[in-house]
Amino acid sequence: MTSDVETKLSAARTRLILDKPFLGALVLRLPMVAGDPKWCRTTATDARTFYYNAQYIDSLSLDQTQFMLAHEALHCALSHFARRQHRSKHRWDIACDLAINPLLIKDGLKPPPGALHMIEFEGMMAEEIYPAIADLEDETETLDDHLYDSEEEGGRGSNQDESSQRQDGEGGGASAETDPQRGGAPQPRPLTESEREQLSVQWQQRLAGAAQQAMRAGKLGGGLARLVDHLLQPRLPWRMLLAKYMTAVARDDYTYSRPSRREGQAILPSLRSTQVEIVVALDTSGSISPDEICEFMSEIDAIKGQVRARITLHACDARLAEDGPWEFEPWEEFKLPRDFSGGGGTCFAPVFDWARGRDRQPDLLVYFTDAEGEFPEQEPAYPVLWLVKGKAKVPWGQRVQLN
Repeated sequence: MTSDVETKLSAARTRLILDKPFLGALVLRLPMVAGDPKWCRTTATDARTFYYNAQYIDSLSLDQTQFMLAHEALHCALSHFARRQHRSKHRWDIACDLAINPLLIKDGLKPPPGALHMIEFEGMMAEEIYPAIADLEDETETLDDHLYDSEEEGGRGSNQDESSQRQDGEGGGASAETDPQRGGAPQPRPLTESEREQLSVQWQQRLAGAAQQAMRAGKLGGGLARLVDHLLQPRLPWRMLLAKYMTAVARDDYTYSRPSRREGQAILPSLRSTQVEIVVALDTSGSISPDEICEFMSEIDAIKGQVRARITLHACDARLAEDGPWEFEPWEEFKLPRDFSGGGGTCFAPVFDWARGRDRQPDLLVYFTDAEGEFPEQEPAYPVLWLVKGKAKVPWGQRVQLN
């Protein structure tokens, strides 16, 4: 049976490489090792290796074997081993499977019996799914095993010293060799925190390379393409990027106006400070929580005094708030004038229509939104910074991901 199982796994991997090069390139990064049936019920990964129960693989069709190979590879490529943080391991594992499986099914792969799939979670990240599945935690099991951490370690990894790390293989975490007396490789230990960080960077690089390869071949499905685009966006803290843009538009300028005659005839540049005009728009359609809005407002308030910014605040869903806008001088505290309740659709045009009707264009417009709405067709001449919660794209301007 062993040789038949190995042949099936190799054939499934080859088909993925030919038919679905994105997934195939990721699967190639995981060596395939038979695991001990005592701990490997079906398939498993420790973010380094694809472990399998030979009897289980023998029971699958070739299509279902492809699914399990791609499933474990996506756990690694999406860095699920590094994203759990404080969350319960069991519920996090369920959320990760509910995030991955719809992507694979939509891409044409056939899941084996027992694979978790709930339509209502399609298109959602594991972090978004996690709080919604508390009721499922006690009665649901993942089909595979996620061996990269343990519940006791709280997602932080093992703190073993370097010598104990090498007990399972030289280099700390290398794939264990098969033990003939046990019928398969011994169970790998959880990752250390430093290993998580290192592997997360490696898998992000592999994700980018696999996506480029698949796009050149024209074989990257829409759902996977959107996910890759979201995951590979710059991950600089949004506060840093916000400060960068507000500071950039507030640079002091120089004037070459003629000085007083008493200072001589030479015309030398002199520093002239100007007040910066910034428009801030809040999407109040209900997608942004009050706490997130307050956090955003306090960050603007911390920056605006340093750059001498005069701020005009708009609240908008499909229309501008009737009692707005609200204006704040550089020395005034920038805070919400009132509570905003979500409702209606989202249209971004009213804010830009208002700005177009002003005598002076803003030096910068910052829009805090989920980017799910109707955009103006024409990009304005002034810089626009979209601070986006979620995965939606913007047609123009600078998009900053709210992490």
